[in-house]
Amino acid sequence: MSPEVLSAPVVDTARTPGREHSRARAARRRKIVVAAARVLLLVAVLGLWEVLSRAKVIDPFNFSMPSKIWEQIQTWVMHGTALGPLGEQIWYTLHEALLGWVIGVVAGVLFGIALGRVTLLADILGPYIKVLNSIPRIVLAPIFVIWFGLGPASKVASAVVLVFFPVFFNAFQGAREVDRNLVANARILGASDRRVTLQVVIPSATSWIFTSLHVSFGFALIGAIVGEYIGATKGIGLLVAQSQGTFNAAGVYAAMVILAVVALLAEGLLTFGERRIFRWKPSESDR
Repeated sequence: MSPEVLSAPVVDTARTPGREHSRARAARRRKIVVAAARVLLLVAVLGLWEVLSRAKVIDPFNFSMPSKIWEQIQTWVMHGTALGPLGEQIWYTLHEALLGWVIGVVAGVLFGIALGRVTLLADILGPYIKVLNSIPRIVLAPIFVIWFGLGPASKVASAVVLVFFPVFFNAFQGAREVDRNLVANARILGASDRRVTLQVVIPSATSWIFTSLHVSFGFALIGAIVGEYIGATKGIGLLVAQSQGTFNAAGVYAAMVILAVVALLAEGLLTFGERRIFRWKPSESDR
């Protein structure tokens, strides 16, 4: 047997499963540490807030305290709000945000892909999109209330304009960043413009689009809440406005907590969907 065979690196291949197990164990340990640190940080902040409020270091009337916020949430859950059951208010706001989010995402993706693929169209519409993007979208909410009334249509419109632009710019950039070799190879194989767009451009831009979805749903909630705050008959935004009008700081914070929970649940669903679609992408622990 030659010396080369005797000196072959057999040890590395034998240790590979052990290394993978160690990495997985280290990744799980890190997740536990991160989760524990997050919980401890939250408990510390809430505890400090409670102590400072009870000691009158900060004004409990203006800043309230976590215990009163929790009591307000319990009251809304058990006895409802002045506007009706709490679940009805959450669903009213969530329905407006979801509808505005879907319309804004669809419009943003379609316009982004179209302008990313057709240079002439981008040159014509580009200046107008930049002008519209420069307008503060929040100030459009009162205009939508005037146009569409106090019903859900004005809140959906506010959500749409907040969602559209981040999705549009990501879809546009994703369409522009497609590997030119892939497009050229598809054309060599006889693919039409439609097939190139559907089978090459859109799949390549999907990761860009998903990146914008995480941010855009929060914008949809903001649009719905701002519209309800300005004028509505139901919704969490109206709860915030009523709590502010009665100087109920606990009610304002309670509504914010409810919105945060809804946003976190939506973020979790989006992350789950993204991981299911992009199974081939390595996770952070694998890098």
